[in-house]
Amino acid sequence: MQRYSARFPAVEINSSFYRPHRPATYARWADSVAEDFRFAVKVPKQITHERRLLDCEGLVDEFLSQCSQLGKKLGCLLIQLPPSLAFDEAVAGAFFTALRDRYQGHAVLEPRHPSWLVAQATALLQGACIGRVGADPSPLPGGDQPAGWPGIRYYRLHGSPRIYHSAYEDTWLEQLARELKADPDTPTWCIFDNTASGAATADALRLMALMRD
Repeated sequence: MQRYSARFPAVEINSSFYRPHRPATYARWADSVAEDFRFAVKVPKQITHERRLLDCEGLVDEFLSQCSQLGKKLGCLLIQLPPSLAFDEAVAGAFFTALRDRYQGHAVLEPRHPSWLVAQATALLQGACIGRVGADPSPLPGGDQPAGWPGIRYYRLHGSPRIYHSAYEDTWLEQLARELKADPDTPTWCIFDNTASGAATADALRLMALMRD
């Protein structure tokens, strides 16, 4: 983590989706990075994929008791939903209320069912101050751009055309850099998830260089 944080300002913890981490582990990660480094933490699949946002207050409490040990270095929670999970206003509203009763920091949602594009879903996200992830590639029309609550932008770049493998071309990264620099006052995350063939690191470093130019 120390070596990584010497080159990058943030990281997305994806392993928390698959298994819990001890509070001491989060505390150790926080202690190993600089004061301005930030972590995004993916919400466990028990909550999003198994319980499907239903009756999971206890699981949310358990998860937050772990990752809150990051302290102020906890920058964002990522809530990724399964493609089969359609928007249900009552279920989503109850979940967001339970989450916000317990956690007031930044949070973003990566839905993968087209029903989440309806106006009621957008209004719910905005009311709960939750951003919608801009993903590439996205199964949703227009899903490549962040939406929802406008107080945060979160990009998850999975690689295209071959998801998780392909590197991004310079022209694509140059356009992305222009988009990011066009709104410098909004907290913005850009995570490269095209890790299967090792493209993510080079893409992230190239984007950072473009942002400095």
